[in-house]
Amino acid sequence: MTERTDWADLRDRRLSEPGAAEAYDAARLAFELGRAVREMRESRGWSQSELARAADMTQSAVARFEGGGTVPTLPVLERLARALDADLEVRISPRAPAA
Repeated sequence: MTERTDWADLRDRRLSEPGAAEAYDAARLAFELGRAVREMRESRGWSQSELARAADMTQSAVARFEGGGTVPTLPVLERLARALDADLEVRISPRAPAA
């Protein structure tokens, strides 16, 4: 019989696989960007379809983006920012040194 593992063990094992940490970071970034766009859209009282029209996208592309299902390109982010009358800021910042 195989030994059962809990979620934390499985997650740790998967994150130790080559490339997994980078994929996890990309998914986290996609989720955070999608959440930010969704919050801005909702604060304007817009539907996904309204944002899609303003950004020259499809509603399903907006839904995938807001759900963190895709890692957006810079041109897509620019179109969304323009549609939301927002500034797009892309930056690379040094990390704090480890203590």
